Amino acid sequence: MTDHSTVIDVRSASFGYAGRTIVSGIDLTVNRGESLALLGPNGCGKSTLVRGLLGLNDHLGGDVRILGDPLAGLRRRSLIGYVPQRHTLSTSVVATVGEIVAIGRLPHAGLLGRLRRRDTEIVAHALEVVGLGGMQKADVTHLSGGQQRRVLVARAMAAEPEILIMDEPTAGVDESNQAVLAQAMKRLTDEGVTLLTVTHELDALADAVTRVVTMHGGRITHDLPAGSAPPTTTAGGHHHLTPHDPPGPGWTPLGVREETHRA
Repeated sequence: MTDHSTVIDVRSASFGYAGRTIVSGIDLTVNRGESLALLGPNGCGKSTLVRGLLGLNDHLGGDVRILGDPLAGLRRRSLIGYVPQRHTLSTSVVATVGEIVAIGRLPHAGLLGRLRRRDTEIVAHALEVVGLGGMQKADVTHLSGGQQRRVLVARAMAAEPEILIMDEPTAGVDESNQAVLAQAMKRLTDEGVTLLTVTHELDALADAVTRVVTMHGGRITHDLPAGSAPPTTTAGGHHHLTPHDPPGPGWTPLGVREETHRA
């Protein structure tokens, strides 16, 4: 039986940095096993929001609970994985693929930091999920940028998170690597992991997303099931939803839904 319990619960929250409020009035509930895509134009506050949920930006107001704990008192941070925006490995890194992914097991390692058999099995499984099985001994500097991104996703997976947050995982990645990432995301949700993915390329991840939330001007504007509204193609060839897209089946603007419920 699937566990649909709430893992992220945000009420009237605001986040920012350097004394500035960037996003405000955020209401968002995410249940276990959902794959939520967070869409919107550059500068709308997507990354500020997810970094706020991670405690990396300032929580300026409202109530935020992650895995049942208040954000300020979050006890199980190791259960939240994070793949930052446009993050690849430096050419100065001297390590194998397996060694990089094994870093994800350090929170679970013993006092001496030694990996056990189960740890190595989890590392192998993570690499298999992202389509890099059998490449544990490969030098990471010999991998393409897209493959390195998949290594970093595998590293986050190796920590066995309950929630995995990824910021633009497909940005600058070719179509074949995008397809593998989408397949990995589907497998993760099948295993009960909750995904929150910032993206402006919905078409690349359409089959791996169950819900779409859009932002504009630092606020959430739409919250709808995946596939219920057509994407808009921008001049750059990317697909995303905007606050002005025509509604599809099941589409309800925020605020209207609330008024309907009150009525």
